This record gives sequence, C-alpha cells and structure tokens, in this order.
Amino acid sequence: MAAAKPAIEAVYHTALTNYLTAQARTVETSLNWALEALLSRSDRLASDVFLTEPRINEMEIVIDEHAIRMLRQGHLTENEIRLVVATLKVNNDLERMGDLAVNLAERAVSLAAMGDVELPAELEPMTNAVRAMVSKCLGALIYENVDMAMQVLESDDVIDQYRDRVFETLLAEISKDPSQAAPNTHFILASRHLERIADHVTNIAEDILFWVRGLEVRHGRARQMEAPAGNSAIRTP
Repeated sequence: MAAAKPAIEAVYHTALTNYLTAQARTVETSLNWALEALLSRSDRLASDVFLTEPRINEMEIVIDEHAIRMLRQGHLTENEIRLVVATLKVNNDLERMGDLAVNLAERAVSLAAMGDVELPAELEPMTNAVRAMVSKCLGALIYENVDMAMQVLESDDVIDQYRDRVFETLLAEISKDPSQAAPNTHFILASRHLERIADHVTNIAEDILFWVRGLEVRHGRARQMEAPAGNSAIRTP
C-alpha cells in the first residue's frame, strides 16, 4: 500500500497538468478566433467563440475540483503544493481570458452590423502582439519554461503602449467626426479587452515562475520563496 500511494499522487499530478494544458489550448483557440473575428468583422468566427465558452467554463470547474482532490490526498511535495496553488490561479485567469474572447467577438458582431468601417492602424499590430504573448505563455506553461515566462513579462508594456495609442487616435477622430463615435467606441473597447488579456497572460507567467522555481515576482518583487528546512530544491541560497 505504501508503494501505491506515490503512484496515485503521480497520476493526480499528471492529470492536473494535462487538464490545465488542455484548457490553455482551448482558450488560445478561442482567443485566436476572436482576434480574427475582430480584424475581419466575421460573424462566423464570432459564433465559434460563443460556442466554445461553455466548454471553457465547464473545464474550469473540473480543474478546480481536481486540484482540491489533490490537496486532500496529503503528503504533497513542495513542488506539488506550488503546482496546485498556481493551477487554481492560472485556471481563473484562463477562464477570464475566455470571457474576454467573448467580449471581443461581441465587438466583432456589432462592427459587422455597421457595414464597411475602417480598422484603426494600430489595432492589427496590437492583436498580433497579444497573439504572440498568449502563444509564448502557453509554451511556457506546457514546457515549464522559465525563460519563456520571463519573456512574456517583458512584453506587457508593449501592449499598454498600443492601447494608449489606439485610445488617443480614436478619441481624436471622434472629436473631428462625431459620426465615427459608434465604431470607434467599439474599437476602443476592443483595445481595452486586448490589454486585459495581456494582463491575465502576465499573471499566468508569474504563476509559472512561482510553480517551477518558487519565485515571487508579483508587484515588482523578485525573490525566491523560503522553503521549509530540509527542502534544498527551493531554498534561497
């Protein structure tokens, strides 16, 4: 029986990471559809996003329940405890990213109903930057890659700069031509959704660093978590 327990814990560990990876891939697909729907004002792609949302919501519940079951097994290693804590947080951020994909799809549907509207110049490069950020974060999650997670953190400021430029440009256009208020408001909201997606991706990258290396980097902090005596794997030198 004693030998069987570590094997059971390993199964729980593997299942949890597999569930989280599957959720991340689903969210990335939904986001990519939403980004394309926004750029092309495509009702069809927007519909795909709407249909995916229930699956993301259901998987969020499954992951939370599995993480709690893993905690109840007890006798977890320090790394497994960090995995469970990080998973619960990453899971929440992924679900919120799914919600933001829906918000972007709604913007696409509204813009499609307005006919031929001009896409703001900065919006496409902003969506490409967000797409790249999400893809790199997914890679960091799947491969437990600290370097990729750090690169994601460095990308957040770029998205903020794009958001500011989009906001300023579109507000100026509305002042010059009030007839552009309706489409430009949707584009401004879309830029805000994109910025929020980048924020959630940044949160996930921080949680990956916590899980893999025991690093606490939130709120400008960069230190390694103190481990209990005897666990040299994550003890601060």
